[in-house]
Amino acid sequence: MSDTPTGAGDRLVRLGAIVFFVGALATLVTVAPLFLGTEPFPSIAYAVCMLMGVGFVIAAAGVLRTIAVQRRQARSAR
Repeated sequence: MSDTPTGAGDRLVRLGAIVFFVGALATLVTVAPLFLGTEPFPSIAYAVCMLMGVGFVIAAAGVLRTIAVQRRQARSAR
């Protein structure tokens, strides 16, 4: 265990990164048949690729949450 406390948005950033990488992996798997000349995947596979954007939004929300908490702490310290 580390001595540094986790920030308010750290969990959201980690979750966003995981969701983003799942979407990135789905994108690679979905695009591969186009280069290999095989049968393309069904439409649901392309929908899973949208997880990249969802993960990015979740991570950005975590960063914004951390910024908001740090601003509140700085204002209360004054």
